[in-house]
Amino acid sequence: MLLPAIYFWKKAPFIRLLISLITGIIIQWHCQVASFVWWSILVICIAGSIFFFFTSLSHRYRLKFLNGLLLLLSFISIGALLAWHHDIRHSKNWAGHCYKETGYFVVTLDETLVEKTNSFKANASIKHLIEKEKVVPLHGEIIIYFKKDSLLPPLLYGSQIIFKKTLQEIKNTGNPGGFDYKQYLLFQGITHQVYLKPGEFSLLPSADKKWLHSFLDVARDKVLNILRTNINGDKELGLAEALLIGYKDDLDKTLVQSYTNTGVVHIIAISGLHLGLIYWLLLQLLKPFQRRKYLKWARPAIIILGLWLFSLLAGAQPSILRSAVMFTCIILGENLAKKTSIYNTLALSAFMLLCCNPYWLWDVGFQLSYSALLSIIIFMQPVYNLFYTKNKLLDFFWKLNAVTIAAQILTLPVSIYHFHQFPVHFLLTNFVAVPLSSIILLGEIFLCIVSFIPAIALLIGKAVDWLITLMNIYVEKIEWLPFSLWDGLQINIAQAILLFFFITGTSYWLFEKKKTGLQIGLIALFCFFGLRGLSFRRADRQKKIIIYNVQKHRAIDFINGRYYFFAGDADLIKNDFAINFHLKPSRILQRVEPRSSLNNLVIDNNYVSFGMKNILLLDSTISLASNSDAKYPIDLLVLSKNPKPYIFRLNNFFTIKQIVFDGSFSEGKLKHWKKDCDSLHIPYYDVAEKGAFVMNLN
Repeated sequence: MLLPAIYFWKKAPFIRLLISLITGIIIQWHCQVASFVWWSILVICIAGSIFFFFTSLSHRYRLKFLNGLLLLLSFISIGALLAWHHDIRHSKNWAGHCYKETGYFVVTLDETLVEKTNSFKANASIKHLIEKEKVVPLHGEIIIYFKKDSLLPPLLYGSQIIFKKTLQEIKNTGNPGGFDYKQYLLFQGITHQVYLKPGEFSLLPSADKKWLHSFLDVARDKVLNILRTNINGDKELGLAEALLIGYKDDLDKTLVQSYTNTGVVHIIAISGLHLGLIYWLLLQLLKPFQRRKYLKWARPAIIILGLWLFSLLAGAQPSILRSAVMFTCIILGENLAKKTSIYNTLALSAFMLLCCNPYWLWDVGFQLSYSALLSIIIFMQPVYNLFYTKNKLLDFFWKLNAVTIAAQILTLPVSIYHFHQFPVHFLLTNFVAVPLSSIILLGEIFLCIVSFIPAIALLIGKAVDWLITLMNIYVEKIEWLPFSLWDGLQINIAQAILLFFFITGTSYWLFEKKKTGLQIGLIALFCFFGLRGLSFRRADRQKKIIIYNVQKHRAIDFINGRYYFFAGDADLIKNDFAINFHLKPSRILQRVEPRSSLNNLVIDNNYVSFGMKNILLLDSTISLASNSDAKYPIDLLVLSKNPKPYIFRLNNFFTIKQIVFDGSFSEGKLKHWKKDCDSLHIPYYDVAEKGAFVMNLN
């Protein structure tokens, strides 16, 4: 049951501090306030609190709200200062401030090379800039792409290289609704990238390795070697590696999509589910410790140590570290305090994590982890009580499904907001996949323990292989069921918040029988559908042209109301990854569906008439014979690939109002075309530089 408000706030004081901290982080990120402002507010608040402490009791009682306000403002300032400090762009030695094209960079590889289609990739830390025999210490992270070549030297974690090449700032594609890749990397301190060929860099003889990282790399390689020796199938091996230590380089992309579409992708991502299983296993193994007083203290210490060792072995990814912190706080709370609020423990763990990295607030995994755990705490027991059975096996499976259903309640708004879909048959999939994946994970752990006995290891490996195959087949079968995925859902942040208010209000009404909760829930639901109705109304009236930024491809959507017509490269339609990454988010955002034709859209070879606009799509040589001295008006000229003739000749036949260079345009010719546009005073737009071009025709 939900706790009464007063009791709740007293038992969970960290929630107020967490809300204040989050408020400061959000304000700082969106407003970019100077740090001295926050320091000033913090100093004033601390001084006010000290002055308040030395006043009389009567004044303190009458002005206690003021003391609370000063405390909250202090933590708002702390949150803002943390966000300011973790923004690498504010570092004095950030490479972006000191960057000079004439200097040599000395960098250290932060990981072993990851193989891509045409290159090897690795994150690297910039250490120094050498210019005119001066060594300048630098700070910053970059991504390095190495060309695949037989002359490439051995590059491992800790390898140091020196090179002199222009760093490229990381940019987004700029397509509507697209993933903000630039912000995602900035939150990790990565701002630039570079592509290196053999001969453009030198490998230094020294290496810069951290002993813990090296130890974990060796341990991970041993675990991978055990799995690769005893598990044969490619799909099965990739999933086994991801399940046990979060290694995803061998995962089959189609299989990952199947797990995503059926609502069990959390099985693949190392998270609280895996750590919860390790926690349960350690509890069972250490039960004898509970019976002896002098060993009682060792039990939580060993459990915490085991959880953190597993977390580090799994690559110390943010998702697993967050779960480790959550479990650590829960274990300490249970063992150090007689009575503790789980809500306060969760708030404390989130507070600690955001102090470590305030930008985890925007991490989808962070949001889903806490919303799922909070949802389980609140709703698991009420859902479980809906069905009762004396059969212990059925009760066990119902309990697992009660957890799954409960977790979905508060994660639903987050999932729809970020992923625009809802797996309809998630209950069917989780019913089998969750317990089966738990057995598989335990089997993999046991496989690593007995790996020194080849015969037993091979037998366990075959069993694990068979179980993974069974789980994969089941998930793929569920994906093919009718209406398995409710796709194309689009809500904004305001609608997501309203959904939370609706869930909270109706839950309060159901649990506490308070009409206020029902009123809040209904008002939130009314506002939600009101905003949704307005968005559909805007979509019905829209008329626009979108020229996407898709490298080496022409991609154009003509949109009229709720429908679109695609005019682009035929091979792009067959590329599922490009469609899902570049085009689908925009179409979900615009709420449009495909049509073979649109009203007011006429296409005649390279010439397009849409609404009142004349458009010329030019990607090759066209005939420019004219029998009239009058120029044909062109509202929009879209240039793709390597067209001929050049702009001066086109200007003799057309009156061009706007030129757009799409993502397929040859970079070598781009400078020449832009120079001609400047000479003729014709506005131009480069989608590769500025993102997608959107022309509203309303």
